[in-house]
Amino acid sequence: MAETKTVFVAFAIEDQWQRDALKGQSLHPRAPFEFIDMSVKEPYDSGWKDKVRTRIRRSHGVIALVSKNSLTSSGQKWEVQCAKDEGKPLLGIWAYSDDRTNLVGVRTVIWSDANIAGFIDSL
Repeated sequence: MAETKTVFVAFAIEDQWQRDALKGQSLHPRAPFEFIDMSVKEPYDSGWKDKVRTRIRRSHGVIALVSKNSLTSSGQKWEVQCAKDEGKPLLGIWAYSDDRTNLVGVRTVIWSDANIAGFIDSL
């Protein structure tokens, strides 16, 4: 049996519906992975940052849901930087088909099963 991969999901709180849709993909019976995230209302608490860093360290990789909301989400920006600092594989997925926001330093691709599976399989 294949090892279950843990993937941290970084997202802007305004995109929580997209996060829920992404997490739903891990419920498929053949999906050998799970998504985790740290959605909170107070991203500035130092305890939150410690918990996020611990979860990112335990993850095999990080997916960032990228949208125009990402540009103003301090929590998501911190999570993405933490993933980079920890040397974790990082993939951006555009959260919406009509939004092609660019996050500097994050390779971002369209949301498709093939792109997500390819990333997870590479971990």
